Amino acid sequence: MAQRKRQLVSNELSEAALQLLAQKGFDAVTIDEIAATAGVSKRTFFRYFVSKEDVVVQFLADMGTGMRAALASRPIEEQPSASLRHAVWVTMAACADHSDRALRVVRLILRTPALRARFLERQDQWRDDLAAELAQRLGLDPDTDLYPQLAAGMALTAFDAVLQRWSGSDGAEDPAELTDRAFATIAPALDSVE
Repeated sequence: MAQRKRQLVSNELSEAALQLLAQKGFDAVTIDEIAATAGVSKRTFFRYFVSKEDVVVQFLADMGTGMRAALASRPIEEQPSASLRHAVWVTMAACADHSDRALRVVRLILRTPALRARFLERQDQWRDDLAAELAQRLGLDPDTDLYPQLAAGMALTAFDAVLQRWSGSDGAEDPAELTDRAFATIAPALDSVE
């Protein structure tokens, strides 16, 4: 029960923060505003998050966890390009399902240098996670084989390019079609694993 309540408060804070940050811009929002919007005290905010950046970083962490889980769920005999495309698409689909909110958050992340830096930091962790999953799936040694890191890096570069195009078009471009095009471009390299 306590864990459930904690999760509800965390979700409420995240939602309030992401909405305010997306509407007003990162620098214009205070922690006091976030706490008031969520109906909690500033002290409660700090029980859950260290800073405004941490709210967004948690949003990003959830994206990365979903990506690795999606890759792990794919059939082992599937081509790496198809498995990685699916893993990236799961995250993009979550954005597309909540397009107005997600578009605001993605724009916020891409246009705020501090958040962009944290996003790239998170992508480093995602690359390592995806590479470990790929190495295990393909029976490769992640310490000696270059393929897992390179393939994970290509997939995340495609993800980043799709996010940039999608947010740059104000959500007008179809993220599924962008994802398909991005992976069609890199599939030959992804599927050349030995």
